[in-house]
Amino acid sequence: MDKETVRYIIKYFSNLMADDEKLALKYHMYTYKTSDHPKLRSMMIEKAWLPSESELPLFLKTSYEEFELNVVQRIMTEASAKIFFNTCPTCNKLARTPYAKQCRHCGYDWHNLTAAQFKMTSSFQLTGRSFFLLGQIVKGEIKKGQRMDLRILGVNKKPVIEAIEFARKSKDGQVWEEIGLGTDDLTEDEKQYLKNTGSFSMPIDILCE
Repeated sequence: MDKETVRYIIKYFSNLMADDEKLALKYHMYTYKTSDHPKLRSMMIEKAWLPSESELPLFLKTSYEEFELNVVQRIMTEASAKIFFNTCPTCNKLARTPYAKQCRHCGYDWHNLTAAQFKMTSSFQLTGRSFFLLGQIVKGEIKKGQRMDLRILGVNKKPVIEAIEFARKSKDGQVWEEIGLGTDDLTEDEKQYLKNTGSFSMPIDILCE
């Protein structure tokens, strides 16, 4: 696996790292930044801002590059379906970020494939009904027949929007409406995963295709 792909996964999908891997990553990052300041490093360890070497014996036996590669290989073995590789539709090379819509390699721009963006706050399903993602339209116009690009959420699918409904919600005396996008294209495991995800900070793309 090339370094570009390894860094992409570490940077944008660190939520898939185990707790001890996150500790090791934190250690590697801060030891590098404080390499010329041993007193600062000692103070950070003393205040528990930085884990000590004794807490991470296995991870510290390798170089940082090898550590990253080992972490990514584990993630790809155990949770590859939750990784969204944002590749260029033309040259198929990896974009700089999961959110980029212009290729840094060939220059192709695919902003025009996005009809709208939708920010998910929750999801649910009533018996005998479609599975709905609730949230707000960030920009654009959403219509039935368009597709939701769920790859950024960790679901490697672009399900068709079968229904659009409004849901009234209330909290602390405030009432507001959210939009529900219904689909029948998800498995039970995928539905449960989205329910567990809850809200998501980044909007998902609604595609024209």
